[in-house]
Amino acid sequence: MACYNEFARFYDRFITPVDYRARAKYFDMLIKRYIGEQQNLLLDLACGTASLSIELSKLGYEVIAVDGSEQMLMEAQQKCFESGERILLLNQQMEDLDLYGTINACVCALDSLNHITDEKLLKRAISRVSLFLEPGGVFVFDMNTPYKHRELLGDNCYVYEDDDAMCVWRNRTDENLVTEIDLDFFTQRKDGKYDRSSESFCERGYDAQKVETLLAECGLKLDALYAADTLEPVDDRTERYIFVAVKE
Repeated sequence: MACYNEFARFYDRFITPVDYRARAKYFDMLIKRYIGEQQNLLLDLACGTASLSIELSKLGYEVIAVDGSEQMLMEAQQKCFESGERILLLNQQMEDLDLYGTINACVCALDSLNHITDEKLLKRAISRVSLFLEPGGVFVFDMNTPYKHRELLGDNCYVYEDDDAMCVWRNRTDENLVTEIDLDFFTQRKDGKYDRSSESFCERGYDAQKVETLLAECGLKLDALYAADTLEPVDDRTERYIFVAVKE
């Protein structure tokens, strides 16, 4: 699975623009449907550079933020310091999650679980979340859909630019909906020449029914399935699933 290294330096510059404040409010709304208005201990799984963690902390959650990339957490540490929010940062892979106690809620955003391309490891990651969730606790996460892997990621190539850097993003998707992603970064030096660095990782598109089965096997009941950041039902052109699962 992915462990961003070079990408960490460019993540906030080239990732598709995300309104983290709006996403935090959306997740907060879903969580409060199940565990009420009280202050809650929340895990942000695969937190990246902690943009979502910070916004959730501002909403009153006591946030534990976990990511498998040391480089991403270095960026996260700086952002948390600048924001003034107190967030516990832990360097752990999703399938090896190990907390000091239980949590009331967990969120996992921006297709992080798609990066686990081995179904057995995906189940293990879900089981680790379930292990640390309090009974009645809620796990809210998103995943890119099979449709998005087939039709939008596919075998496409994208180029992103800003003032002094460029990213070339190439995809290759196979019949199992595993998408290999190769990134090349070009950073302009003071002499006008460019330095090149690269990153490669994979994502896999999972059918919603398969994910529901894995949740059930880990003691989590799928309570709702929505189309991205809405309360609308999914259809065959939905690009991102939102899963809401409750610890039984």
